[in-house]
Amino acid sequence: MRSLSFFLLLFFFAGLSQSQELNALVTVNSDQIRGSNKQVFSTLERSLKELVNQTKWTGRQVKPEERINCAITIIVNAQPNTNTFNASIQIQSTRPVFNASYATPILNIKDDDFNFQYKEFEPLLYNANSFDSNLVSTILFYVYVIIGVDADTFQKNGGQASLKQAENVMLQAQQSGLSAWANQVGKQNRFSLIDNLLSNNLSALRGTWYDYHRKGLDVMFNEPGQAKKVIVSSLLDLDKLHNKVVGNNLLRRFFDAKSDEIVGIFSDGSPIFNQEQLAKTLVKISPNNSSKWRKIN
Repeated sequence: MRSLSFFLLLFFFAGLSQSQELNALVTVNSDQIRGSNKQVFSTLERSLKELVNQTKWTGRQVKPEERINCAITIIVNAQPNTNTFNASIQIQSTRPVFNASYATPILNIKDDDFNFQYKEFEPLLYNANSFDSNLVSTILFYVYVIIGVDADTFQKNGGQASLKQAENVMLQAQQSGLSAWANQVGKQNRFSLIDNLLSNNLSALRGTWYDYHRKGLDVMFNEPGQAKKVIVSSLLDLDKLHNKVVGNNLLRRFFDAKSDEIVGIFSDGSPIFNQEQLAKTLVKISPNNSSKWRKIN
């Protein structure tokens, strides 16, 4: 373990000489935990900030202004004993739009199955060949999902390597036997998230991420009409996933992040070709947002 720790420290300090990929706001909320001794949560929050923001996660050269703005919020719901915590975790990320001061939402994921053990001041180490900590594995999993999905918005399937890293974290974490990592039919957990993201049968969503952002939002300033047409086409492509039950989880997560933005794009200005079809399709594939989609017509 000492040799592994030494290696990770070397990796950590070497990474400081290069720009890291994430600019993350990390919050540990312990309001629901009674008692006056909250120092452990402050220590955990500080350690997670250092892990997420000071680690070099990929081999890419990243300029400071290219770091991904994201938020990782842990809400501790219960403390069954001194070092055991029941919690939820929310992951949010944004991406800048070219020629605009606007940041578009990319991910908005809430994971309620997040129980972990943590002893104050213990190092947050990750061993790629085994499962040691549900806390660290969960954080690393979502870090790679953030990086992978963000890369998909700039280059078609550009996040493949990072998503495969998330898959590796998941495979190692399955050693724990925890339900969040298990392959269970109908279970919307971390396994299903990364399995769906890497599925060839559900690749339409990753194509939509690229077309919607790179060919749509990024050209909105110079060619708003053309940009809206591309966005409409990319969203209509999601109808291909509607009848694939395992894909509904991806669609829900997509619209959790994008529904308000989509309404904003199409509720102002003159309607464009296929806009009425878009509204009908969105009601079909995301009925939970039907009240929003009615504003598009």
